[in-house]
Amino acid sequence: MKSILITGGARSGKSQFAQKLAVEAGGRVLFVATAEAKDEDMRLRIEAPRKSRPGSWGTLEAPLEIGGIIGRHIGEAEIVVIDCITMLVANILLRGRVEASAEELALKEIKALINKMDELEATFILVSTEVGLGLVPDNELGRRYRDCLGRANRILARHADEVYLMVAGIPIRLK
Repeated sequence: MKSILITGGARSGKSQFAQKLAVEAGGRVLFVATAEAKDEDMRLRIEAPRKSRPGSWGTLEAPLEIGGIIGRHIGEAEIVVIDCITMLVANILLRGRVEASAEELALKEIKALINKMDELEATFILVSTEVGLGLVPDNELGRRYRDCLGRANRILARHADEVYLMVAGIPIRLK
């Protein structure tokens, strides 16, 4: 069992690479989706990748508290794909908890996920966006989100057995 973190920019091919790794691993897969379809654009963004996944994969929609939810629903899955940590952190920060404690809640959730990954006998493939390569956001919530996701990615990267950076559809192994 191992954990793999895939990070990179928006539309860099992270999700496709995660799916490829899961297929190549050859076991039963549980796909954990953290995005919520709150508008038509997001519904379409969710629907396209859903159609591209193998029909044999289990799907679990979990916008929050994913460690516990995965623990209760993993069943016989040998591989868990989480797509994506980016939305998980956003969900926590946007749940009306824009105070400083929301960042603590997000990092607590990441640590709970790591504990669950260590507890379960499965390979975990995590997708997260690298948001720290661009401009500094012009608003407080944007800056807090970027900083919180950056910390979450660092924690996950330290824990992961493998880390990949996706650039223009090309995976670059960092660890």
